[in-house]
Amino acid sequence: MEGKMKVAVMTGIGKMGFEERDIPKPAADEVLVKLEYVGICGSDMHYYETGAIGDYVVEPPFVLGHEPGGTVVEVGENVTHLKVGDRVALEPGKTCGKCEFCKEGKYNLCPDVIFFATPPVDGVFQEYVAHEAALCFKLPDNVSTLEGALIEPLAVGFHAAIQGDAHLGQKAVVMGAGCIGLVSMMALKARGVSEVYVVDLMDKRLEKAMELGATGVINGGKEDVVAKIKELTGGLGADLIVETAGSQPTTVQAIHAAKKGSTIVLVGYSKSGEMTLPMSLALDKELTFKTVFRYRHIYPLAIDAVAKGKVNLKGIVTDIFTLDQAQEAMDHSIHDKADIVKAVIKIAED
Repeated sequence: MEGKMKVAVMTGIGKMGFEERDIPKPAADEVLVKLEYVGICGSDMHYYETGAIGDYVVEPPFVLGHEPGGTVVEVGENVTHLKVGDRVALEPGKTCGKCEFCKEGKYNLCPDVIFFATPPVDGVFQEYVAHEAALCFKLPDNVSTLEGALIEPLAVGFHAAIQGDAHLGQKAVVMGAGCIGLVSMMALKARGVSEVYVVDLMDKRLEKAMELGATGVINGGKEDVVAKIKELTGGLGADLIVETAGSQPTTVQAIHAAKKGSTIVLVGYSKSGEMTLPMSLALDKELTFKTVFRYRHIYPLAIDAVAKGKVNLKGIVTDIFTLDQAQEAMDHSIHDKADIVKAVIKIAED
């Protein structure tokens, strides 16, 4: 496909602009995807607001966005499992396939990953992208490309649930009711966890958690979180806690609220990258800590869960912006956190 496409670019901290670029040509093992929806992730907001995450520093002009869904419009000559017209969810990280982590199947730990919107690799706030066909997953007829764009965060939630060995009979707690907290809650429910409680400070997010299937919610600004969890679990504490807020206070609460011998899954990144935690208590309880970095082998499972109605991905979305509103979308996502749970940029009609 010849021609130009519109690309929303970050031109500086807190500034978005537009460029016209050539529509990319797919290589033999790639497909060209016309993008329809791209979710706005917390990392996009962090890059936009501060210009860096740890050692990853933005050098403008830079394209944000790594949660895409769209339709295949051109197929590379070696691609056999996809055809023009297929609607797909794109897994945004291309790994080397040769290192020990890739060979062990832990490809999310590959040191040479090329990942959308992780500097210096551009993201997909744009109209088209050429992407490795093996990382484009066909969506069933009853799964929209809006949901396809949200498979990426859902994959994080399922990876967290799997890392924590979530299963029937457990009472679990999710700290944080942002997008990752909500998808983690739904992933726990989809894996059969009997009771899932969600903790946050924002009422709108807690209301969304209840709407999406939480057993109950706790407002950490109004209630003693640890005491409430102990009350809900007969004084024993939670069997599994998934921490998505990335804050020291919630992680400390998780250690206090966890049952002896239970597991805490750490998903959220703290602003400083460091925390001071009551480790003596963690040792006394013989807690297991698991951590999450993205996901691996999750997209088919996550798509199936949505297709079978076990996860309501559309319910997470509170705001949809057009590509032309990229600056407004980013600004609102950062400054209206009490009202915006999950914003998505609509690139084209689905």
